[in-house]
Amino acid sequence: MANSPQARKRARQSEKRRAHNASLRSLVRTNIKNVLAAVKTGDAEQAREAYSKAVPVIDRMADKGIIHKNKAARHKSRLNAQVKALAA
Repeated sequence: MANSPQARKRARQSEKRRAHNASLRSLVRTNIKNVLAAVKTGDAEQAREAYSKAVPVIDRMADKGIIHKNKAARHKSRLNAQVKALAA
């Protein structure tokens, strides 16, 4: 338990940041799922559109440190490969 005022404040800040970061991680996951759902339906145009919406979100979260930059690159690469395979 936080005893000093400084520790209490840090605990409040940590909880607030944790909730915010969880929300941002959820946003990334939702965008990835949207691309995967479009790929699964077989609609190349919808998949391309979902991918183009997802990429800036993934990049932004990597810049903020919500997800690691290599994880962001991995997701973008795999999603792009699936979208391209669908178009071919």
